[in-house]
Amino acid sequence: MSDNVNIKELNERIQKESAFVDLIQMEIGKVIVGQKHLVESLLIGLLSDGHILLEGVPGLAKTLAVKTLAETIDARFSRIQFTPDLLPADLIGTMIYSQKKESFEVRKGPIFAHLVLADEINRSPAKVQSALLEAMQEKQVTIGEHTFPLEQPFLVLATQNPIEQEGTYPLPEAQVDRFMLKVIISYPQKEEERIIMRQNIAKELPHATRIMKPEDIFKARSVVKDVYMDEKIEQYILDIVFATRNPSQYRLEKYQNMISYGASPRASIYLAMASKAYAFIRRRGYVIPEDVRAVCFDVLRHRIGLTYEAEAENITTEHIITDVLNTVEVP
Repeated sequence: MSDNVNIKELNERIQKESAFVDLIQMEIGKVIVGQKHLVESLLIGLLSDGHILLEGVPGLAKTLAVKTLAETIDARFSRIQFTPDLLPADLIGTMIYSQKKESFEVRKGPIFAHLVLADEINRSPAKVQSALLEAMQEKQVTIGEHTFPLEQPFLVLATQNPIEQEGTYPLPEAQVDRFMLKVIISYPQKEEERIIMRQNIAKELPHATRIMKPEDIFKARSVVKDVYMDEKIEQYILDIVFATRNPSQYRLEKYQNMISYGASPRASIYLAMASKAYAFIRRRGYVIPEDVRAVCFDVLRHRIGLTYEAEAENITTEHIITDVLNTVEVP
């Protein structure tokens, strides 16, 4: 460990500052049964200011999870159902003529919220997708001649349905790359589903209570940045990312013709940020290799391009990431 960083002090401080994480998880746990990985991913996105792409079949409580998170941090939540006839104005807002004032005034769209759920983002045409992605990147929206900063914290959680690809507009690679994490959500276990069933046929549905305010998130974010990351961990992250670009240099020659493009520099940035957030959620003041491995799949799975050869041999990005993690030397 580095001499100029007092790990013991930092660890104690992070333990104190991260106490709210357990409370949030407990409150969300009242409403959402299971889905631990989804809840952790939402917290990582929130703490590292990164947007999330959620993929899973309908009915897995994606909307409910985001809505519940918004309740626990007292944030404004809005849900936009993406459809083929949606227009950018339906998302960001538009200029409306007011007869009373005899002038145009701005009517803001549903994007003006802290947590925005973009449901089935691949259902809408490129124009609408790019309007959303501009807002994600620039943290501002232009309506007519006026530019408005978006409320902070601002987090987009976009969902994709993996089953129906009929009549959808897949997100281009460059746009998918802007999402910090791509989280795959699976079905609940049998016992979890029993509890879900009981909750939903009970007289009253459980509700989450408020734990903190949106402005407390900023304080938490600056603490997350203080989580210590050793140079060896930085090197580990770089090795993982570079192994997806030059597999033969990392004894992964078999993937040389399987990968059409490797992970972008955003992958390195997001791996570092997500690892720090993961360590923070685990109430630790320093990053260990296990933190990097825990977030690796969600950060990398949408950043590796596969060739036709890989698809013919049923090689997925999951296979490649697994092999990269098994081959790259752990510090």
